[in-house]
Amino acid sequence: MIILSVLQLVIGFILLVKGADAFVDGSSSVAKKFHIPSVVIGLTIVAFGTSAPELAVSMSAALKGSNDIAIGNVVGSNVFNTLVVMGASAAITPIAVAKGIIKKDYPLSIFAVLILGVLSMDILFGAESMTLGRIDGVILLICFAFFMYSTVKEGLKGRADAGEDEIEALPMGKSILFIVLGLAGIVIGGDLSVEGAKEIARAFGLSEALIGLTIVAIGTSLPELVTSIVAARKGESDIAVGNVVGSNIFNIFFILGTSAAILPMNVSTTYVFDIAILIAIAVVSYIVIAKTKKVSRMTGIVMVAAYVIYTAYLIIRA
Repeated sequence: MIILSVLQLVIGFILLVKGADAFVDGSSSVAKKFHIPSVVIGLTIVAFGTSAPELAVSMSAALKGSNDIAIGNVVGSNVFNTLVVMGASAAITPIAVAKGIIKKDYPLSIFAVLILGVLSMDILFGAESMTLGRIDGVILLICFAFFMYSTVKEGLKGRADAGEDEIEALPMGKSILFIVLGLAGIVIGGDLSVEGAKEIARAFGLSEALIGLTIVAIGTSLPELVTSIVAARKGESDIAVGNVVGSNIFNIFFILGTSAAILPMNVSTTYVFDIAILIAIAVVSYIVIAKTKKVSRMTGIVMVAAYVIYTAYLIIRA
């Protein structure tokens, strides 16, 4: 059983790497073909594609009553995305951050965490328990609709401003094929990786909450990690950063919004600390990025180190 799980992990990783490579090539080519800023592609198509595993896992977990995995997956994934995905990408290749992300998208990702805290931490307002109900889910989905509308609107404006200059890109048919095959590799690879990791974790007797915040969160965030690293190495820094910020927004507004709208979820009180930590991580990282307009190699290394400390805290707490 363990051998089979390890094999799933290996095959999943291979599919993730190859899928992410094709997906970035296809997506950036489409952006160039239609004169759409790469940052918009990163915030929408790439973020949606790489968040597909989180959506599948959280929806399935919520429907099966495994709320700790459903919520822990999203919270843990956002922590991993910010500290490891962005950090590791910058540690390999320093990343410049677009002005639009600093002014609008990054603050919106912080707002997403804040509204999650307000909607889920009912005990702070006198309730006996913490829940994400259907109304909460609808509120999150409305926020997601606003994000998509503003991003697409900005993209259309960017396309108009770009003019009609010829930009070298892959043929459209080949670009679409790369996106489809890449997305398939990302989704299937992410699923295999998560299943393998979960079985290995359970074999060692880890709790569901810890699995959700660590093993499942890391597993479902592997597409973001591989995609952003590949994008950074190819010089597509807008896709690398946009993927992280867009995925964080997508995870909270759409994944938790959809899950809660379909089936209300109880939220464990332990997540009070994890959501608070996520807010702190988002705010501190934003201050650094807004000041420097980039994620330097040293900043990236510090971010990864911070995640190691956070993971150690989770294990000790468990």
